[in-house]
Amino acid sequence: MKKILMKHQLLRTLIELRGNPRACVLTEPMWGLSMNLCLPYATVYMLTFGMNDVQVGIVTSIYMFSQMICAFLSGAIVDKMGRRKSTAIFDFLAWSVPCLIWAFSQGFWFFVVAALLNGMMKITTVSWDCLLVEDAPKDKITHIYSWIIISGNLSALFAPISSILVSKLTLAPAIRILYINAFIVMTAKLLILYKFSTETGVGKIRREESRNMSWGEMLAGYKSALRKIINSRGTIFAIIISILVEIVGMLGMTFWQIIASRRIGIPDTLLPIFPMARSILAILLFFTVVSRIRQTRLKWPLYGGFISSIIGCILLISISDAGVWGYVILSVSLVFEALGGAVLNTLRESLVAIHVDPVERSGIMALLQTTVMLVSVPFGYIGGLLSDISRVLPFVLSIALLLLGILATTLFYRRTSGT
Repeated sequence: MKKILMKHQLLRTLIELRGNPRACVLTEPMWGLSMNLCLPYATVYMLTFGMNDVQVGIVTSIYMFSQMICAFLSGAIVDKMGRRKSTAIFDFLAWSVPCLIWAFSQGFWFFVVAALLNGMMKITTVSWDCLLVEDAPKDKITHIYSWIIISGNLSALFAPISSILVSKLTLAPAIRILYINAFIVMTAKLLILYKFSTETGVGKIRREESRNMSWGEMLAGYKSALRKIINSRGTIFAIIISILVEIVGMLGMTFWQIIASRRIGIPDTLLPIFPMARSILAILLFFTVVSRIRQTRLKWPLYGGFISSIIGCILLISISDAGVWGYVILSVSLVFEALGGAVLNTLRESLVAIHVDPVERSGIMALLQTTVMLVSVPFGYIGGLLSDISRVLPFVLSIALLLLGILATTLFYRRTSGT
């Protein structure tokens, strides 16, 4: 049996993981017992407080603005505090504390405060990413990121909990309980990760180098990282793909629940079932499709991811009611959405890890995340305005952005034939 498992590259990577990569990967499924129980209802939960689509979009834009500021500061913070300590502190501030605010929310301004704190997750995006890959085998990076996304999708196993609670308690009381649960589980997750991880080799060096540096000097050090970004065509391409995938993902996460509930007419108790199905599909696709992607040949997988996501959006906006055919088309759209998301999110992270200079990783990651958020910030509000006009328009915008992704991929690989 072990020999069979070892022949599958994705499974072999998991078995052979050690140290920080192992700690990061094995604690990631705890998302399924915490935040991912709440996410299928997050937007509809806001609507129960009398908020409209524009206000939901404003909260999303505030969240992304907070991410932008925190992303810019993240490189200096992570170098000065260390990867491990930064992850523990800012995971608590960015996830545990907002969970309590969401649980006891009374309206718009509660969500604004939670969004501002939740934006600190961009600091842990950098620190946790460094913790994950800096000591990892470089030829296993794509498979490691695949396991991270698979771990997140394991939330599918627990989605019925949300549905049962909502059917028994109605939406708002059920989601309050789920957010309290998320506070407990997320806090446990960050404590376990802190216990079983160590500071990375690069992290120790950067922390020592920055020990006597002021914050101004730390931020001035971004100049070197910026030069390396400008001089790296691969890093620029990775940033463009990250921006496009980030915006499309944000629009989907924010407005899928609204179009499903308010336009198509999916009952609230069934809302978690579709993300559950998408997650199960994504896990299957990782083992059958994504695991076969070669890290040195990413052009055609990128094309496939963009095209699959476009088909998913087109099918979604073609549904006008929750009749039999509506459910059939929605199910098919989820297949294409799951495939596109699985491929694009894995390749997005892989492109960054492959092209970013390891010595300047924290600084480059900080500038990369800042750029992604700076461009993405207006799209929450834009998506809200579009959704207020028609619930299909945010997904029309997503299709346009995905087409830009195909164009960017074509231009980048024009000089790199065969990759």
